[in-house]
Formats: sequence, C-alpha cells, structure tokens
Amino acid sequence: MRLKDKKVIALIEDDFEDLELWYPVLRLREERATVHLVGKEANKKYIGKYGVPAESDFAFDDIKVDDYHAILVPGGWAPDKLRRYPQVIEMVQTMDKSQKVIGQICHAGWVLISANILNGVKVTSTPGIKDDMTNAGAEWFDEAVVADRHIVSSRRPPDLPDYMRVFIDTLAEK
Repeated sequence: MRLKDKKVIALIEDDFEDLELWYPVLRLREERATVHLVGKEANKKYIGKYGVPAESDFAFDDIKVDDYHAILVPGGWAPDKLRRYPQVIEMVQTMDKSQKVIGQICHAGWVLISANILNGVKVTSTPGIKDDMTNAGAEWFDEAVVADRHIVSSRRPPDLPDYMRVFIDTLAEK
C-alpha cells in the first residue's frame, strides 16, 4: 500500500527473463503502484525466454517519462534489444537526471551501459556482464542487491525477494 501514488514503467521486449519481469510487476502492484508495460508497440504480446507472455500497455512513444516515478529493466536477452531503441536510452537518461528510481537485474545492466549512466555507480548484475559493467565505469559487487542512490541492481532470479524489498523501499522514500 506504500506505493499507491507511484507510477512505474516496466520495459518489455521479446526474450525477457520471465521471472525478472513478472515478479517485480506483481510485487509493485501488491503495493498498489501503477505499473505499465512499455514496449516498441502498444498492445503487442511479447514472449519471455520460457514462453510466458506479456502484453504491452503502451509504446515507447506513447508515454511521457516525467509522469513516472521509476523504471524497471528486466533481464534475459531483452536488454540487448531494448538498448538499441533511442527512446529507451532517453527514458533511462531522463530518469537518471531526475534521480528517479531505476531498477535493473541480470543482463539489464546493458541498457544502463548504453545510456552511459554507470560511471562511478555501485552495482551488481549477472557475473557474465561484470566486465561490461566495470568497463562502463561502474564499481561491481557480487551481492544479491546493490543500491546506489536511485539505482537498484540485482544479479538473478533467486535474488528477486531482496531486490524488490530494496526497490520498493527506495521508491517509497522518493
């Protein structure tokens, strides 16, 4: 109930990691946040790595990022696609400049790397992109969740409970 006045963008593209999208979305909705799934196209069904579908509420161009309090980037292979959209990079950079909450898990760090917002930021991710994160200037930790100001990061699905506790607390404080 702590998030009843908060609006969150959950980015969506094919091959998202099913749990890394749905667990955060459901936890945020339990806290009464409004969560919109936002993809390249509105009302499109995107399919996760393990076949779980998710239908976008809006297209990237349909939303005004300033109306939102946070953005979630799921992992899987979707981040490699998401980072190729200029609208996604602009959304993440706008959130960063406004110090709004940015959540990323697993391979989602690729989107933050492409947005060029990790220099000097403490983060975690799947160990598979540790070098990418550190080469982007981040200070990488092998921990379930790392929060540095408004950026909350996590490694993988088993870390989701810790990740969402910290993400929700961070968003509630903003």
